[in-house]
Amino acid sequence: MEKWVCTVCGYVYDEAAGDPEHDIAPGTKFADIPDDWACPICAVGKDQFEKE
Repeated sequence: MEKWVCTVCGYVYDEAAGDPEHDIAPGTKFADIPDDWACPICAVGKDQFEKE
C-alpha cells in the first residue's frame, strides 16, 4: 500500500488506513478515492497530493 502526501499541509493519506471519518475504507487506493474528496486538514483536492 502507498502513502500520498498533501503538498500544502503535509497530511499523509495512507492507503492501508484509509480515511474512515470521511467514508474512505481502509485499503482504498488513492486512485479509487472519489474525485470530490478533499484533504481533511486543509481541504485541497487530490491534485495537490504526491506519492511519498
